[in-house]
Amino acid sequence: MSGIYLPNILLAIPRNPITAVGLPLALGFLSGGGSSKPVNSNWYHNLATPPGNPPKVVFPFVWTLLYLSMGYASHVAVKALDTSVAPSTRNDLSVGLGLYFAQLGLNYLWSPLFFSAHKTGLALIDSTLLLGTTLYMTKLLDRPTNAKATYFLLPYCAWLGYATYLNAGVWWLNRNRKDA
Repeated sequence: MSGIYLPNILLAIPRNPITAVGLPLALGFLSGGGSSKPVNSNWYHNLATPPGNPPKVVFPFVWTLLYLSMGYASHVAVKALDTSVAPSTRNDLSVGLGLYFAQLGLNYLWSPLFFSAHKTGLALIDSTLLLGTTLYMTKLLDRPTNAKATYFLLPYCAWLGYATYLNAGVWWLNRNRKDA
């Protein structure tokens, strides 16, 4: 896969560690901010859930840490891009950073799909694409950052796998409901 062009504004955001972590935090807050009402609704409380579903109080803490971690990984990646000269390394980093912004978009869409629209199947498709994108992004960023980005992204990858399992379980267990 050859490198992609990223506009300077997209590269400027992760160059600064504050904006690097601030962007995913802000998007997470905007996306998940509307989920508190649906989480307390009859619709959500009546959903069958798979084994291993954690208490809802866990999610804001976990996601805050994951947003901080993924944001810092983007900072590590763009700093590696700024100093790399090998074309293959630059390609991996530019594609990886492009995938970073793509996964942010997929991450942003999940809460409205699941909680607001009650589209658990579409949310599962989104979650699956998010997981695949993030795993591939992590693979691409590993070598050029000497695994530094990977250390910050592996917890996110693991959580996305778990979250996709939970979403799949909710979809499967409630697939015959008209409102799920």
